[in-house]
Amino acid sequence: MPAHPKLTIRGIRARAVNVPMARPLQTGGGTVGTAPLVLVDLETDEGVTGCSYVFCYTPIALKPTTQLVTNLEPLIKGDIVAPVAIEQKLQQRFRLLGPQGLTGMALAGIDMAAWDALAKAVELPLVKLLGGEPRPITAYNSCGLGIIGAERAAIEARELVAPGFQAIKVRLGYPDVKTDVAVIRAVRKAVGDDILLMTDYNQSLSVSEAVMRCRLLDEEGIYWVEEPTVADDFLGHAAIAREAKTPIQIGENWWGTHDMAKSLAAGASDFVMLDVMKIGGVTGWLRGAALVEPRGIPASSHLFPEISAHLLAVTPTCHWLEYVDWASPILKHPLRVENGHALIGSAPGIGLEWDEQAVKRFLVE
Repeated sequence: MPAHPKLTIRGIRARAVNVPMARPLQTGGGTVGTAPLVLVDLETDEGVTGCSYVFCYTPIALKPTTQLVTNLEPLIKGDIVAPVAIEQKLQQRFRLLGPQGLTGMALAGIDMAAWDALAKAVELPLVKLLGGEPRPITAYNSCGLGIIGAERAAIEARELVAPGFQAIKVRLGYPDVKTDVAVIRAVRKAVGDDILLMTDYNQSLSVSEAVMRCRLLDEEGIYWVEEPTVADDFLGHAAIAREAKTPIQIGENWWGTHDMAKSLAAGASDFVMLDVMKIGGVTGWLRGAALVEPRGIPASSHLFPEISAHLLAVTPTCHWLEYVDWASPILKHPLRVENGHALIGSAPGIGLEWDEQAVKRFLVE
């Protein structure tokens, strides 16, 4: 393989799978019982295939997203694999429709697959292609602790820290704040004082209710409060951040860096959380990391731990990786996590390789 191979897009293969979750997640914003994923394979004339996946949140969106990715093939077939050029071309094509929602998800899936193909072509892990080095990335376990009540939350919390995690996320948004506090105290008692507790309201509160609850939670020693109110209410989040002593965390629902810039300008949060799919793939993430670097704002990841580990390793204000195992059942080599750290492998690209037998089992046609 030449040092700088030229790759040409031959086609795109998109497949929908609905993967069972080991711990179905009930949140203040709704229940996630399965992982509806669209697997994207960007095939090239040179035989290199770039792989990625996007998360559809609900099975209802699986088929439309899969079809949209497939529909993009004629627009880039025959093009050179150059992620920034591809992004500019597709963004221009969808300027009137807008880059949010299913469109944004499809474009991000192609962007991630293109970067994966480039890294594979030069036989480097993605992190090295981006100028970094593989290193352990501190992770918190986000594979459970939905709205399940204090007693069950305590049991599940002990299970989540057992593999060596030093931090876990607790979903809140119970009908009254007393239950929120009771759940936090039960989890704290179960795991001890040395475990960090992140909390997530999943946009379930009004601004005034969020201020009231955050003031009470300030006394519980939690690490952050995530998305207490509607995600795109940046001024509302800024008001909450001014009143709360506990850091406010948002960002997973920014559709691209323009949303991100508006949020940062409003002072909407103390920490930020990038979702590689919604921020615009690898290309969007790199721009987002550049936005927070001069501000010194800690940047964490949202979902997609396999690729996020590579991206956090080249993010100057790298904070926490959110670990979920939702894609693991369809991967030949799931992301390794040891002692609460995600380990980036030496495989070229992102390191995604589909377990085709599992894909066949969970395929949605």
